[in-house]
Amino acid sequence: MNLLLEHGHLDLVIQAAEERGEWFCAERAAQELCRSGGFARALEVMEPFAAIGWRPALWAKAGILVQAGGTDEALDLVRPDEEGRASQYVCRDFAELLVMAGGVDEAIDLLIPHLAGGWIRSVLVEVTEGQGRDERVLELIAPHAEAARRALGRGRQDFSGEDALVLQARMLERMGRVGEAFCLLGADIAAERYGTQNTLTAYAELLSRNGRLDDLRELATGQHAHTVLDIFAGALRDHGRAGEAETVVREAIAVDDWFGYRVWLSSALLQDGRLDDAITVAEPGFSWYDCSNLLAPLVYPLLDRPEELLYFLDHPLTVPHHGHEEFQHWWRAFALASLGRAEEAIAVVEAHPDPWTDPRIVRADLLSIAGHLAAAAAELQDLGTIKAREALFEVLVRQGQAAEAVTAHPTVAEQRAAKQQAADAKTQPVPARENGYSLEPPF
Repeated sequence: MNLLLEHGHLDLVIQAAEERGEWFCAERAAQELCRSGGFARALEVMEPFAAIGWRPALWAKAGILVQAGGTDEALDLVRPDEEGRASQYVCRDFAELLVMAGGVDEAIDLLIPHLAGGWIRSVLVEVTEGQGRDERVLELIAPHAEAARRALGRGRQDFSGEDALVLQARMLERMGRVGEAFCLLGADIAAERYGTQNTLTAYAELLSRNGRLDDLRELATGQHAHTVLDIFAGALRDHGRAGEAETVVREAIAVDDWFGYRVWLSSALLQDGRLDDAITVAEPGFSWYDCSNLLAPLVYPLLDRPEELLYFLDHPLTVPHHGHEEFQHWWRAFALASLGRAEEAIAVVEAHPDPWTDPRIVRADLLSIAGHLAAAAAELQDLGTIKAREALFEVLVRQGQAAEAVTAHPTVAEQRAAKQQAADAKTQPVPARENGYSLEPPF
């Protein structure tokens, strides 16, 4: 229902929530109402869902109450019992609510029993930001960081505590003690007290944020180049040194022609409007098998620049990557449709049919992209499938027929039933055949 909200139809989203019992409509409507201070109306929208005791609705209602000033009522509504306090997820949600309500210390106390789990340590750091409790949070994180250092120093392969090293540095930086953050995390890197690339990345980003480019250069041009050279090059660009960044990466390619360097450099050149140069840099990876090669990273930024996209697809260096030619066909059709050349776009798709998509819906989609909304709606009107009705909804909204769009859109129950039907169809055994005829009885 985001499309309705983008077109200013909050009233219809509320109507769908109330008349059709659509949870996602209720959730989004309540969020929009709260943004404009309509807390009472948001509570009305949420109440039917909360009344049945559905957990997501209860938490959503509690969030609305906190924003409306009903702090005690909100906390009482979802306050965890003993079983709930044993759940990390429940404690995470309630801690976030407590912080919204001003109960920062209570939130910290709630999370402390779970700090052995790394992701809860991250929650602790996130929910307390800007709450004036940095000293206390650092004290809670530090023992876990030291335990991780000892374990990693002994060569243990259990990296579950490694996040504490990064979180400790993050807290020190947040408190203005950047020098200590550099020393601690830098020493861990130098002594190889880490097990994953996340720690290297965090240290490189710490150096970048604080303008320590010489230290970052040393890190990025050594054994960790594959992990952090892009961060160094990005930092150079952020400091107005784009030419130097390009030189650094080209030199790295000359020594070690790793695809990651080409991805970064071709994307940077494209960002600077140097499409031909970007194509030349990326070309060696165009024919690789995997879709995540160097072709797609250049296509996606060009989706809203259709003339350049067509130029790119027609460039003599651009070849379809092995086994995925249909992606290039769709990109070409998309570019043509975006330029208003709907029939040419449809001809491309019809010459290379996509076996996973209803061709009638594809045709309607291209007509819609080209701005032929009435023709697209006509294509979809009689199909009656769930996918067609979802597509028709978008076309009707764009036509200014929002009420008709809501009526056309399938309900959540219909969408679930269609998914279940499709899943059941996949599990049905294929009837045995003999001489082209089914051996199953015709009844």
